[in-house]
Order: sequence, then C-alpha cells, then structure tokens
Amino acid sequence: MDPNPQNIAAVDAAITSRRSIRAFLPTPVARETLEDIFTVAARAPSGTNTQPWKVHVLTGAAKQALSREIRTAFDDPVERARHTEEYAYYPLEWSGPYIDRRRKVGWDLYALLGIGKTDKARMHEQHARNYDFFGAPVGLIFTIDRVMQQGSWLDYGMFLQNVMIAARARGLDTCPQAAFTQFHRIIERHLGLAASEIVVCGMSLGHADPQAVENSLVTEREPVSAFVRFIE
Repeated sequence: MDPNPQNIAAVDAAITSRRSIRAFLPTPVARETLEDIFTVAARAPSGTNTQPWKVHVLTGAAKQALSREIRTAFDDPVERARHTEEYAYYPLEWSGPYIDRRRKVGWDLYALLGIGKTDKARMHEQHARNYDFFGAPVGLIFTIDRVMQQGSWLDYGMFLQNVMIAARARGLDTCPQAAFTQFHRIIERHLGLAASEIVVCGMSLGHADPQAVENSLVTEREPVSAFVRFIE
C-alpha cells in the first residue's frame, strides 16, 4: 500500500481512538458487521499460519443467562472464592512502574464515578458491571486450544487488537476483559466448550454511551523515548 495520507490518517485514527469503554448503548450490532470485523481480524499473523483463535459471540438471552450466573457467583464471597483463573494474567508479585500505572488508572476511573477509596460496595458494583458486558449488546468470549504454547498466545493478542481496530473503523467500541477468566467453569458450561479449550478473555462490543462519564477516561501512555532504544 502506498503511504497515502488518507490511509495513514484512517488507520492512525482507528488505533488512537480505541479506548476501553465501560458503558454502552443497547443499540444492536448487525451480524453482517460482526462477520466483517472477524474477517478483517483474521488477517492477523500467526506462526506458520496456525490461526489459534476461537470466538464465541453472545447476544440476547444467551448473553443475559451467562451474565446472570456469573454475577450471582461474584456477589457471593464464598462462591466467588471457589472460582480461580486458569492462568496468571497479572504478575504474581507487583513492582514499579507497573503497579503505579495500575493504581492510577483505577483511581482515575473511580474519581470520575465519584467512588471513594473506602467505598467497597460501589467498587464491587463497578467491577460487577464487567459481567454484564457493561451493557453492550454483544459479548465475546475468546478461547484457545490447550495444546498451543506461548507463541500462539502472542499471535492471539494481535488478533484481539485487530478485532478492536476493525470495530473502531466501523464506529463501534470495545472493552477487552480479563475479568471473565476467573469464572471459566461457568463459561465452559454455558458455551459447551470442549475440555481442550481454555478461556483467554472476554470482550464487550457495541456503541459507546456518549453520556456516560466513565467513557471520558483517557489513559496515559509513556513517550516513545521511555520504551524505545535506537541503536546505530
């Protein structure tokens, strides 16, 4: 592709306007649009073209049923403790600067929502909104075959990014969600997953609610000089 300024602007806009949206309108998304998004996203590279991704699209009653059961488990401390992640998404021991960035985005979000640092009940409610896919009309669950190794998980990340960018190009928004991995046993049963599949993450997809204050959150990024070395 030639470096056409219009092409550059369109691609850059889709990437830089992508944010994790935490409040959606109920406006439906056409199946044809979703299929177009996945067709584009499937052009992600994967080692020797293994294409390790599997996508489960939930709408309507199916989405509501999954959300309802997970929310019930999440609200019960005893039941919640029975559900643990199959893989460690976050470090087992945090250190700077990562823990500092994590804390900042959390407190920035809570500040927008007026949630104080001691307001455990409202923190719980906000986290619980993950399991309703933040009100989005489309909930996505991504799985991978257990035989695939770390390289395929790296490939999967590129596929997930493609899904989010292709959605942005169509005026849609998303929120990738590791929160679902804790409740993989509930998900496995609802989706009828084979024992060979592992839940990678969930994702909300739809039209952002422009009136929701939480959607005004724009997270910071480090300057290029902080993470790039030019070696000549």
